[in-house]
Amino acid sequence: MLKMISLFFEHLGRYTLMLKGMFSKPENGKVYWKEFMHQCIDIGFRSLPIVIIISVFLGAVMTVQTAYQLISPIIPKYVMAQVVRDSVILELSPTIICIVLAGVVGSKIASELGNMRVSEQIDALEIMGINTKSYLVMPKLVSALIMIPCLIVIAISLSLAGGFATGLLTGIMSSEQYTYGLVEGFKAFGILVAMVKAFTFAFIIASVPAYYGYNVEGGALEIGRSSTTSVVVSCIMILFADYVITMLML
Repeated sequence: MLKMISLFFEHLGRYTLMLKGMFSKPENGKVYWKEFMHQCIDIGFRSLPIVIIISVFLGAVMTVQTAYQLISPIIPKYVMAQVVRDSVILELSPTIICIVLAGVVGSKIASELGNMRVSEQIDALEIMGINTKSYLVMPKLVSALIMIPCLIVIAISLSLAGGFATGLLTGIMSSEQYTYGLVEGFKAFGILVAMVKAFTFAFIIASVPAYYGYNVEGGALEIGRSSTTSVVVSCIMILFADYVITMLML
């Protein structure tokens, strides 16, 4: 037990030092900008197809399940749209999409940095006087903080659209009922909660795999283990952060 606690604080300290080491002035702004744009494409645009597919089916399934549970004739049909709206905005889109991105984006970040560490590319950069934490980790973190919340906004919109299409195609409710349910009792505070979750999860998705990849030791086998561990830890931290944010803000 004491060994586990000691190991936890060791990782926490090294993780904090890595974050602290990122915040130094870039040596060459153009190089950093190029790397930042490259990471935006990797994290944002290349993750878009999976986000679109999951979001559409998420809204569709949520609409069908809500209609299955709310079968009482006393409950107006537009209530189904309200349930779908609040579930998608507050929980499903931010959490599920970010857990998927933790596997897609996080494993890539950990593998990329782990390969650079094992092949001694990071050591070579440090010998040339380059702050590798700032050069390699900072663009990934900043691009994740920008692109992942944008993906969450897209996911929420597509989930609601998927629910709308399913409601019409299956005859669960009319377009007027679904539209009325979306706007009836809507609270903009829910969007704020979703964005707080999105930024928090984005920070976890970028920083935790970067830590495991940056500090990997060994060869190809250790890179694979580090990538897997980073995804597992990221998912656990996302779920824990989701619980904390929900308790504090709702």
